Amino acid sequence: MAVREVSAGRVQARARRMPAAGVAANVTKYLLLIVLTVSFMLPFYWMITSALKDNAQVFTVPPVWVPIPAHWENYPNAWSTYNFNLYLVNTVVRYAIPVTIGTVLSSTVVAYGFGRLRWPGRDALFALCMATMMVPFAVTMVSLFITFKNIGWIPSYLPLVVPSYFGNPYFIFMLRQFFLTIPQELSDAARIDGASEFGILFNIIAPLAKPALTVVALFTFMGAWNDYMGPLVYLNSQKLYPIALGIENLRQTMQQVGATQLAYPYLMAVSAIATLPILIGFFFTQRTFIEGISLTGLKG
Repeated sequence: MAVREVSAGRVQARARRMPAAGVAANVTKYLLLIVLTVSFMLPFYWMITSALKDNAQVFTVPPVWVPIPAHWENYPNAWSTYNFNLYLVNTVVRYAIPVTIGTVLSSTVVAYGFGRLRWPGRDALFALCMATMMVPFAVTMVSLFITFKNIGWIPSYLPLVVPSYFGNPYFIFMLRQFFLTIPQELSDAARIDGASEFGILFNIIAPLAKPALTVVALFTFMGAWNDYMGPLVYLNSQKLYPIALGIENLRQTMQQVGATQLAYPYLMAVSAIATLPILIGFFFTQRTFIEGISLTGLKG
């Protein structure tokens, strides 16, 4: 009896210790997450609040974390004074939207051919397509510039937009992996009913691949929105600048005139406004975005 009582006491003591250990682990986990969240949000907070300061508050040591008074007029003044409405139109209408449409359509068609159809040389050509991802833009930049210049596409958005209609190797791979998870019986049944391959793709496969297509569209739009090197190479007129080059042009202008005229706050203001659409877009599409990312590598 004594042995049984001792054993029961040890079991009860261990049971009491286990919840305490679990609570400590959870507290440690959430404290770590809070620290990481604060460290991640701190640069955004600094950017947003710096846009509300004047030069005296910006260059004060120790730094001013809460601007008093807050100059909210810096945001509209910076955006309108340096013609960012034109840069916004160039970025969205002339660059990001056409590139997004072209990349989604072309990559979907090519990925369907690699993932759902059987034809001679398919695997070899797919391997060659994947190998192109190992060639960086810096290697082909000069030759591409000479080619586009010889055909009269510089300066214009054609060198940035037209290649997107020939597929993107990374997105082709990602969509192919997603298409492999869709049962082949759906395509076979549609073929028996007389559907064409394009009919199967756009009426059956594409609706099922909505999460993956959303990821492709979001990644492409973000890449075009933030693209700096491409426009820098192919565009040499301020009337054609996207937002990324517009911000750099503002920085250079402010550097030339010195630290007067609210240089740093204006730069932070337009940077915060340029960041906002991407954050909003991810906020509204995060569920589909995460679902698409998690499903594109399940089979292959």
